[in-house]
Amino acid sequence: MARKPRVKVPRSVKKGEIVEIKTLIPHKMETGQRKNKKTGKKIPRFIINKVAVTFNDKPVVTADQHPAISANPYFAFMARVDESGTFKFAWTDDKGKTVTTSKSVAVN
Repeated sequence: MARKPRVKVPRSVKKGEIVEIKTLIPHKMETGQRKNKKTGKKIPRFIINKVAVTFNDKPVVTADQHPAISANPYFAFMARVDESGTFKFAWTDDKGKTVTTSKSVAVN
């Protein structure tokens, strides 16, 4: 997970508005089913296995991912925003590496 994730969160919303949050993270996502053409050995599984999102440090979404997920996974969800604050995003892969980012939203 070398490159930064892309996250789309509205900059401002009305109190109580339900908004769509979109994310995309660059990752090759190896399922563990393919074989190396030269050696014939299976290529080890290497996927993003967990996505976690909080808003003002309260859990919003947690998703366990499985090998069927595509490379550069896109993840979107709806959230109700009642107050200004910060969405924090974390993606964890099979090697235990976690990539994080955050986006703020203001309530008008």
